[in-house]
Amino acid sequence: MVYKQAGWGEKTQTTTFIIMPDLLNIISTSDKRKKILLLLRDGPKTLGDFRRTLSFTSTGMLPQIRILEERNLVKQEGKQYALTEIGQVVAGHLESLVKTVEAVEKHEEFWREHDVGDIPSHLLMRINELYDTRIIESSTEELFEPSKESLENIINSKKIMGISPIVHPVYPEFYLQLLERETEVSLILTRKAFDKLEKEYNDKLARGLSFKNGSLYISEKDINIVCIATDVFFSISLFFKNGVFDSRQDLISFNKSAILWGEELFNYYKERSVKIESL
Repeated sequence: MVYKQAGWGEKTQTTTFIIMPDLLNIISTSDKRKKILLLLRDGPKTLGDFRRTLSFTSTGMLPQIRILEERNLVKQEGKQYALTEIGQVVAGHLESLVKTVEAVEKHEEFWREHDVGDIPSHLLMRINELYDTRIIESSTEELFEPSKESLENIINSKKIMGISPIVHPVYPEFYLQLLERETEVSLILTRKAFDKLEKEYNDKLARGLSFKNGSLYISEKDINIVCIATDVFFSISLFFKNGVFDSRQDLISFNKSAILWGEELFNYYKERSVKIESL
């Protein structure tokens, strides 16, 4: 870009500015540069490492590395390339962004159709932690039954944390059996769900409360989420935006980051609920 600056006298001075592309464009417009930054998060790499891992030629790689070096994101250390301190920051945020896009794009219809209003904003902002998930879809004949896969995963768990505004007839006896097996069970029910449990399954409720390895909490706030987080897996089911519970689809993951995300969701509502000690 050429900018002509007129002085107070008769002379006109011409000054040339080289405008560097902004950092966001440098990263977002090149798949190669993104992959280089993400790969370097694991540690310094040689050109050979790049070729083997990314399937790029040296001639295709070096110009991209030079651009990243010019912007103080990558530095050369002998025959290896590494992230600078600023590069580590940028690459960390880039990884989060990539995983966020993956998490949303992978199940775009699921997130678009369901009500996510009861997922706390700080956890919704970390939806990237659910990047490694899949959807379990019940068949028509199993539409109103708990997912068999989820039940099997719960049985294989030693510690269970659950949130539910729904009481399915299968669950009172099912969770009693888990408590008898010394599984650690903590559940949060909405007030309506607890009232239904107390009215229709009072004997099972009373017995369940007698176990030291069981905890039951009541949320006075309606929670439009069914969530399970165990030492084995994480699962979440949501309501449609019209208020109807989606009994067909469960989002499930065995990834540690998803399990920890589910634990945080449980603890968020646990802090806002009241523990029931006895009837």
